[in-house]
Amino acid sequence: MWSQPLQFVKGVGPRRAAECARVGLTTVEDLLLRFPRRYENRAGLTPIASLRPGQTATVVGEVLSSGVRTTRRPGFRLFEVVVRDTTGAIRAVFPNQAFLKDVFRPHQQIVLYGLLEYRSGGLQFTNAEYEIVRGEIADGAEVDDVTVHTGRIVPIYEKIGSVTTRMQRSLIFQLLNDMPADGGGDAGDPIPAAVRGAMPTRMDAVRAIHFPAPGTEVDALNAFATDAHRRLIFEEFFLFQAGLVLRKRRAAADKKPRPVKVDDRIRDAARKVLPFKLTEGQKIALREIVTDMQRPEPMHRLLQGDVGAGKTIVALLAALVAMENGLQVAFMAPTEILADQHYLTIRRLLDASRFRVASLTGSLTAAKKRATLAEIASGTTHLVVGTHALVEGAVEFRDLGLVVIDEQHRFGVLQRATLREKGQKPDVLVMTATPIPRTLALTAFGDLDVSVIRGLPPGRQPIRTLAKAESRRDEVYQLVRHDLEQGRQAYVIYPLVDESEKVDLKAATAMYDTLQQDVFPEYRVALLHGRMKADEKEQVMAAFARGDVHVLAATTVVEVGVDVANATMMVVEHGERFGLSQLHQLRGRVGRGEHPSTCVLLYQAPLTEQGKARIDALISTTDGFIIAERDLEIRGPGDFFGTRQSGLPTLRVGDLVRDHTLMEDARRAAVSWLDDDVRARGLVAYLTTHWAERFGLVGIG
Repeated sequence: MWSQPLQFVKGVGPRRAAECARVGLTTVEDLLLRFPRRYENRAGLTPIASLRPGQTATVVGEVLSSGVRTTRRPGFRLFEVVVRDTTGAIRAVFPNQAFLKDVFRPHQQIVLYGLLEYRSGGLQFTNAEYEIVRGEIADGAEVDDVTVHTGRIVPIYEKIGSVTTRMQRSLIFQLLNDMPADGGGDAGDPIPAAVRGAMPTRMDAVRAIHFPAPGTEVDALNAFATDAHRRLIFEEFFLFQAGLVLRKRRAAADKKPRPVKVDDRIRDAARKVLPFKLTEGQKIALREIVTDMQRPEPMHRLLQGDVGAGKTIVALLAALVAMENGLQVAFMAPTEILADQHYLTIRRLLDASRFRVASLTGSLTAAKKRATLAEIASGTTHLVVGTHALVEGAVEFRDLGLVVIDEQHRFGVLQRATLREKGQKPDVLVMTATPIPRTLALTAFGDLDVSVIRGLPPGRQPIRTLAKAESRRDEVYQLVRHDLEQGRQAYVIYPLVDESEKVDLKAATAMYDTLQQDVFPEYRVALLHGRMKADEKEQVMAAFARGDVHVLAATTVVEVGVDVANATMMVVEHGERFGLSQLHQLRGRVGRGEHPSTCVLLYQAPLTEQGKARIDALISTTDGFIIAERDLEIRGPGDFFGTRQSGLPTLRVGDLVRDHTLMEDARRAAVSWLDDDVRARGLVAYLTTHWAERFGLVGIG
């Protein structure tokens, strides 16, 4: 019954099934494993005569009268309904909801739940939650309304199109009544009994979540902290982690055509490329990567490092090892600016070597692109740096042995997979300057080995971070002017390209004119944003890198990959509007040379609680790993990477922040269970069939 399509459940039908499908609910299992968003304790019905102002209460009564009345405010009307029980009568008022005249009828039995107020000379409910108790629901399905909708702890569901919380409650009540008491026993429970231990069975947990037993703590229910909630959250995490572990083990069973070898000749070649001595953190990360590359199984490794930690040089040395072994390297970046920056850096460092480096981005002319593709296919190009243009069908490699993906969370799972498939089991190194909190590392990257570069290269100066209200703008401009007079350069970052009538935010194009004409007329100011053509962006960035531009007015297009050592001042307009990790990335554009640097967050008062939390966190530390954990707490995992295609799983019930300890427990249990091939067969079969669709990720097969 768990797999029965919702469309064929009594009371649903094609229209409601289509509405449910739009939010990912297609089967009975999908609906039953969807938690109520909150719970209300309607166990105690209050006689109307006992109601008092300021009280939140539930009453059940008969509709005496109802109607719409006008007010002194033009166009503003009130719908009123008077309800009585055996002890008295009470009025419920619904501002500007005249449509309710078609909902309420005299003699109906209704439930009202809400806050009592003393208004207009009498006690009343205002905008109370209401339900019609007697009557048909869900296209003719009768249920015991008094025991389902009132007189108990009641689940409140998020509305799905026209499917109200009441309809869902009735439907779920029916489904649970129709199911076997044990829900199919172990056959209907994807968690093996030995793993489940003392936890409730799946069926018991589902019943307790939707219709909690009398006396259950409502606070625990609303915190998703009951044994039943934790049981189903653990189930989701266990299945997800088991799939990741299985995917990683299957990948490890693959063999490369030829693992790389490292000898003194290759070590000497690497030393010639190095512009400086590696830090201890870089040495450890490089050792882990090269050790993986020498194994017969393809490498799948994540390289984490804070802004400016020196990940690119580590990746380049890994690329050099691959090329010295006769293999080609693909280096993919999310934006043309970042790809161009990597291309110029890598080409300069490899200039004295025998290896040819090419750039492949969407802005190449047709003729140049054809020539570049031919060189990649023939193998005369050894390393190609590009954007998502690298995954296009026309791109063919002669012998792709290493794939490097920078700022990997900006690429979709399928894009990454497509690039891997252009080689014969190539090694894969994904990099991020957005440090990944441990909980997310267990999810988006649970099938990867992780290397972390701690610390910054020698000579880097700590960045001073300040927060200034909009009213102190002139002070901020004086700080910028001080650095400009010392021969330094500055960024001024805006959240929008053009001004918006709907949102009162400073826009780059308008403020660029102000900066050039009114604030810094004696200096050269340039504008940079994502809507500019690629060659225009390149010209501006090149001028800024040369020092011909003193102030760069830009959007977040400079968030990653822009490296100008002489830039020492970063001003972020509307700092309260940016995500914490994004602010940290922007701050990392300065402090890249030997001079002291400053980041100023300009904000508009009053700050929201979230805005203040972000700014306080950024001021308190420059450690990206601490900031990443704080950002996850403030924003939640869905917004941490900003895109649905990032590789995060679709979780129905678990929360990566709230339930992080359960995630770690689930991973340990999954690893232990899969270690025994015989007992794991049933779970492996279940995962092979359901995992990819269930979690919205690439499959494990």
